[in-house]
Amino acid sequence: MPCRGKTPLEAKSLSSAPTRAPTTRRLRRPALIAATTLAVALAIAFTAWQWAVASFAGDTPAAAHTLLAAYVIAACLLCALAFVLALQHGGSSATNEALDQSSLNEARMMGIIRSSMEAIITVDERQNIVIFNPMAEHVFGCSAHEAIGASLARFIPERFRAGHDRHVAQFGVTGVSERQMGKQQRVLFGLRSNGEEFPIEASISQVRDGDSKLYTVMLRDITERFQAESAQRKSREELRELSANLQKVREEEKTRIARELHDDLGQQLTALKMDLSSVEQALDTRAAPEVLQQLGGMRRLIDATVASVRRIAADLRPVMLDDLGLIPAIEWLANDFTNRYGIDVDRDVEVGDANFTPAGATTLFRIVQEALTNVARHAEATLVTLTVRLDADTCIVRIADNGHGASRSTAPTEKSFGLLGIRERAHMLGGTVDIHTINGQGFALTVRFPATAVQQQEMQT
Repeated sequence: MPCRGKTPLEAKSLSSAPTRAPTTRRLRRPALIAATTLAVALAIAFTAWQWAVASFAGDTPAAAHTLLAAYVIAACLLCALAFVLALQHGGSSATNEALDQSSLNEARMMGIIRSSMEAIITVDERQNIVIFNPMAEHVFGCSAHEAIGASLARFIPERFRAGHDRHVAQFGVTGVSERQMGKQQRVLFGLRSNGEEFPIEASISQVRDGDSKLYTVMLRDITERFQAESAQRKSREELRELSANLQKVREEEKTRIARELHDDLGQQLTALKMDLSSVEQALDTRAAPEVLQQLGGMRRLIDATVASVRRIAADLRPVMLDDLGLIPAIEWLANDFTNRYGIDVDRDVEVGDANFTPAGATTLFRIVQEALTNVARHAEATLVTLTVRLDADTCIVRIADNGHGASRSTAPTEKSFGLLGIRERAHMLGGTVDIHTINGQGFALTVRFPATAVQQQEMQT
């Protein structure tokens, strides 16, 4: 494609541009040339004066002086002419030197552009390409001879061309662009000459060329990185799905075991206690005191076993969570926490008459349970504030204590699987986790969910 209206630099195909800088002639300085010329002219004038004195020694003084003056004037005119010519030659030499330096700089710039590992494309205000370096040839599969003079839209997928034009127009006015390498930006796409689309990372700059502007785009092909990030993202999502499925299976298994403990083992222990009471009544006072004492010990052991079974079943899955709902289960959890550890729980629960989904109720209950467990293990607190709020858009669960807290410098280096589990449970329902802690000023955990993710939707009739 012909290169119309281009500067010498722009009109060259960069793939064939020479890399050797032109040599420059060693030029004498204009001042030195002028001084030398002036000295020669003065020498000629002095020689002419001596010759005039010697030649006209016998003539009348007036004639000798007149001829001498003529020779001196001629010598001065010769001197002035030589001086002017010297200055002109010096100025011309300086101009040539400046031109040679400009050519040297141009050659250097050409070499830098050609050797760049980034694809470099420069366009004019009409989005026509004026520079297309060898890396751009490699990336787009198109020679500079074919690209120069063509529209940049040739290398942009059709669905992105309008957005690109708006971006360039805005950049031309404001000089502000979000396309900067090294900064987080949305993925851009280029179009190879064979029609293949590929992801790129780009930065754009502009420079004024007389009354117009030139826009230069530096870009790199990030296909390999994009594929690696996509694979990593897919793997992460698969792991999250696996984690969610494992959590679901785990909850189902906990529910089954808790019901078997409560129903089967609990009923059997209750029946054993009743049988033991019948034996005690049958023996009455006829049994030896040692036997009655042993029977009493058995009854107490059965009572303790029944209490342990109930506690284990409740830890696995509180029956009231399924039978009565989330809020009664949280109330029971807070009371049990105070009874076990002696830590008061100040409750602020405002959910109205909301009906939670089974998954939402389980997630909220387990988050509160895990947070309270962390307080008991690590905080050395005396008071916990438990907040559960639900409005039209958001459900907020917050657990804060007055314990010793933690700082980044004093926090344990090992991973906290309790907090990791909370984050995973929150992520399954689209929630976010925020932790605020200062050494000596307690620990606060805040979890936010979309209300639609945890609240049962009413059936529309």
